[in-house]
Formats: sequence, C-alpha cells, structure tokens
Amino acid sequence: MNYLLVFIGGGLGSLVRFIIAILFGKTTLSLPLATLSSNILSCLIFGTIIYMYQEKNLIPDNYKHLVLIGICGGLSTFSTFSYETFELIKQGMTVWAIINIAVSCILCTGIFFMFAK
Repeated sequence: MNYLLVFIGGGLGSLVRFIIAILFGKTTLSLPLATLSSNILSCLIFGTIIYMYQEKNLIPDNYKHLVLIGICGGLSTFSTFSYETFELIKQGMTVWAIINIAVSCILCTGIFFMFAK
C-alpha cells in the first residue's frame, strides 16, 4: 500500500510543480521563481506534516508516505534548482546565482526552524 501512496503522491506533487512552472513561466526576472516557489511550498508542507506528526500525533504513518515522500518528492526540485543556478553562472549572472542559492537555502531551512521546538 505504501508504494501506491508514494506513487500517487509523486504524481500529485509533479502536477503541482508543473502548474507552478506555468504560472511563473511568464516572468522576466533572472531569479528562477517557479523553482524557488516549488521548493518553499514543499518545505512548508513537509514542515507542517512533520510538526503535526511529531508534536501533535495527528498524522497517520500512511500520510507520511503520501505527503512527505510522494507529494514533497514530486514537488521539490533540487535538480532543477542546481541546473538553473549552473545556467545563471554560465550566462555570467553570478550575482543572481548567489542570490538564488542564498534565498533558497535561507528560506527553505528557515521554514523548518519555524516548526522546531
């Protein structure tokens, strides 16, 4: 059953990622906002589920497979983040690459601090 939950969640997360890419695909900013948004959303979901599971015991184990591994795995985009950062450097936009790394790491890691006790 867990395999099915991961499979379904991965498809849902990938679909949300695709929709976010379409919504942000029309921006002219150098910072890859679609990837940043997907990673932040994934961290928010992940942090919320972990908090509700560890601190409140409100989430069944099966939901962890569906949401954490499946949805968040399909939604988060570390490979895309790495590629887009590489492309920024390759295009001579090193400052934007550094901003992308800093903002992504600070915001996404900061989200987990919000849920920490």
